[in-house]
Amino acid sequence: MGKVFFTSNTRSSFTLVMDVGHCYLDGNADVVEFCPHDSFHHVLAASTYTLQEGDQPSRSGSISLFNVDLGRVDLFYRLKTAGIFDMKWNPVGGNATHPLLAQADADGFLRVHHLKNSINGDALEEIHNQKVSSSMCLCLDWNPCATSITMGLSNGSVSLISLEETKTSILQEWKAHDFEVWATSFDLDQPHLVYTGSDDCKFKGWDIRNSPSEIAFQNSKAHQMGVCCIAKSPHNPNTLFTGSYDESLRIWDVRSISRPVNETSINLGGGVWRIKNHSVVPGLILAACMHNGFAIVKVNGSEVEVVETYNKHESLAYGADWYRGSMKTIVATCSFYDQLLRVWVPENDII
Repeated sequence: MGKVFFTSNTRSSFTLVMDVGHCYLDGNADVVEFCPHDSFHHVLAASTYTLQEGDQPSRSGSISLFNVDLGRVDLFYRLKTAGIFDMKWNPVGGNATHPLLAQADADGFLRVHHLKNSINGDALEEIHNQKVSSSMCLCLDWNPCATSITMGLSNGSVSLISLEETKTSILQEWKAHDFEVWATSFDLDQPHLVYTGSDDCKFKGWDIRNSPSEIAFQNSKAHQMGVCCIAKSPHNPNTLFTGSYDESLRIWDVRSISRPVNETSINLGGGVWRIKNHSVVPGLILAACMHNGFAIVKVNGSEVEVVETYNKHESLAYGADWYRGSMKTIVATCSFYDQLLRVWVPENDII
């Protein structure tokens, strides 16, 4: 199912070993997500996307589940799927009372899996299976109540899907961009707002209270290349972050939603494919920087600095996430072509 390796190079009695373990997956690794729900913080999901070229090309994938703590990275379940571009756990505090894992895949489906509290048998049970588009589903985000999901598509459209206990339905779909939509994100504080970013270099906001959704703003000048990721700060309702192929992490003030202000930015030396806010520490961001490994960035007002880098992957840095439990800070990262998942502890005392 996959080989798991452990390292134990203690630097000193005051510094914890940096590498907890690593595993080679069964395909090109692109997403890692720690479960945010109590009693499941130790569960790490990793997904793959592998293109088989030829006369009849296919896009296959998988979801692998691991048990993670400071001394182990144990693979305990794997599910074969269509090629996955993005996946996310449902937010804590939403309508669902148990962990749900949603995937956006190359077959144009939204699939939602229930994580069962079971050691034996299937750990993931598919509970929703919604055909969204004939185009590929590239990204997704849950609204804070876990009652709907927004998805970005390869044809430049965005879909809004409602989730009920027994069914899903497409509420609306609209042409949002000229090219692939790689980023879509609900505003945590104003969930009627959805942000999108695309290969057309545009960063947009949408008011989804109307159907079709109305554009709240459009910025086509700040990003010099495609917009890869968008993340609202969970600690400051006025702050939002974007990452781009142009290698910059940008910090935005969204108090005036019609004209968000690009306050500052930092060049991370590689395309900023994914950004994750720390759940407890304000302004602490984990970034996957494609050709330049991974970076931990500290944002304090107008001051932005890289406090740590991690370069033990040998391929495109795509997936990254923070562990959300009470143990010492743990990070999971994955890289694409070498199919590698790593779990590690930052060396610096950043918490």
